[in-house]
Amino acid sequence: MLKSYNFLWYPLILFAIIFLFFKNTHADPTTVSEINQKEETDSHVSPDKNTRDDISDSPQQIINSVNYYASLVNLDVPIVINNAVEKSIKLFTYAIRDRFNLWLNRSERYLDLMREIIRDKEIPEDLVYLPLVESGFNPYAYSRAKASGPWQFIASTAKRYGLKINWWVDERRDPIKSTEAAALYLKDLYEMFGSWKLALAAYNAGERTVMKALTKTKVDDFWKIRETRYIKRETKEYVPRYIAATIIAKDPQSFGFEVQPHEPFLFDEVVINTPTDLKVIAKAAGVSVEEIKELNPELKRWCTPPNHSEYKIRLPFGTKEEFLTNIEQIPENERLSGNFYTVKKGDTLKKIAKGYGVSYKTIIEANALTKGHILSAGDRIFIPKKGLYAETDNVKKSKKKKKRITYS
Repeated sequence: MLKSYNFLWYPLILFAIIFLFFKNTHADPTTVSEINQKEETDSHVSPDKNTRDDISDSPQQIINSVNYYASLVNLDVPIVINNAVEKSIKLFTYAIRDRFNLWLNRSERYLDLMREIIRDKEIPEDLVYLPLVESGFNPYAYSRAKASGPWQFIASTAKRYGLKINWWVDERRDPIKSTEAAALYLKDLYEMFGSWKLALAAYNAGERTVMKALTKTKVDDFWKIRETRYIKRETKEYVPRYIAATIIAKDPQSFGFEVQPHEPFLFDEVVINTPTDLKVIAKAAGVSVEEIKELNPELKRWCTPPNHSEYKIRLPFGTKEEFLTNIEQIPENERLSGNFYTVKKGDTLKKIAKGYGVSYKTIIEANALTKGHILSAGDRIFIPKKGLYAETDNVKKSKKKKKRITYS
């Protein structure tokens, strides 16, 4: 009898597999919006492992320590300790403790560098901690809103502040260039709103959204518009979480976090005068390709952009002389994987693409051309070598619901 009912287990097993798949897919929110999504679907956020007993058992100890700490330290950005900030401190020190500890440790590599840039732009130095709630200081963080990099710029704002985004590079991922752009943007927002809390809200939600909220409510205070329906929950939580993250980051040990000294973001810079594969650069410098990629996160492909006759590349500190000596021994025609094609009369982009077995869109994007571009005899275009990039980068986007992309 039992054997005849075995088929009833199949739907249950299938359901369990699907449940576990989606649970793992959405298990690691990084940005403030993704943490909010998690909280909306789960009234109690399970604490990370290795949580301190004194924090989980007595949250009031957190509040007391925050008030005491805030009374001793003069933060650059004026703060308020209220229920929203206290809730955010509890979130970081309890619910996502391990993740926040990872972000604090990652920040050590970039803080000195970013702080110097922010100081030069004459805005509060404590804004250097904003990437904690934006990306966890991950240069490769990418949100569902298509924001990228440690400062989570969307493409339109990034380009407005001088960052390049194309098939070859995404300067939103560069810790130096993106910090310079973020500092200028934040400075403009402060000049627009006259309040750092409103400026931060606008950094998250956009200037128009905050301006509209202020106009509707006829107030000029973030905490007041936070109580209205004119800004979304993500923005309501964003400012308190920045304040909480800053308080913790300035004295992590008081909150039980273990932050290890990290090698600073030091490098040598050289200008190469011909497009070059990253593996060739690494070999000439006597380092790994991963080390080159880590120092140059703006580079999206296997080589420096072929449409740049000169390109400034970062090398591990102390390797410049070895690189310059070795690169001269490598013939220029052996430095780049790919082909430059000289256009002949009658050629079209589709015809060339078919001849090389690459997609039409790849050639357009790799050469920064537009659809319908008319070629002239004698033009030179670059043909990427198959196998060095993912064709899925160029496939037309599906109308199906996209999966969330996050980085820890």
